[in-house]
Amino acid sequence: MRRPSFLPLVRRGWMVLVTLVVVGVATFGVYRLHGIFGSGDPTSTSSDSADEIVPFNPKDVVYEVFGAPGATATINYLDVNAAPQQVIDAPLPWRYQATTTEPAVIADLRAQGNGATLGCHIFIDGELKDERIVNAVSAYTFCLDKSG
Repeated sequence: MRRPSFLPLVRRGWMVLVTLVVVGVATFGVYRLHGIFGSGDPTSTSSDSADEIVPFNPKDVVYEVFGAPGATATINYLDVNAAPQQVIDAPLPWRYQATTTEPAVIADLRAQGNGATLGCHIFIDGELKDERIVNAVSAYTFCLDKSG
């Protein structure tokens, strides 16, 4: 009677056995490194509240165009995001108001009316930054503030 021998099984499956041992050692090493460097610690990860933008210095921007009673004007201006806007045949007086948290605002307002008097104002945080009044036929005026 022959005794069972494991030698033929080892000869055929030694690569599988070595692979299993290497994967096991690597898995254990990664697990230990995660524990050492604290990647499993939930306090070390950023939270969504850190991504929240808190207004630090909001600015209130007001544009006004005024003229003779019953007059209209074509108004071109930059909004608080510096995007050009146009209002055609706006009845006067006209007003635009917005609030922004941008560190600076370029306030640019231009208007041409069909009356003999036309004026504009730019207010930032309640302070008058620019004012112009023109008395002419088909008056054209502009207000500009680059400091806001």
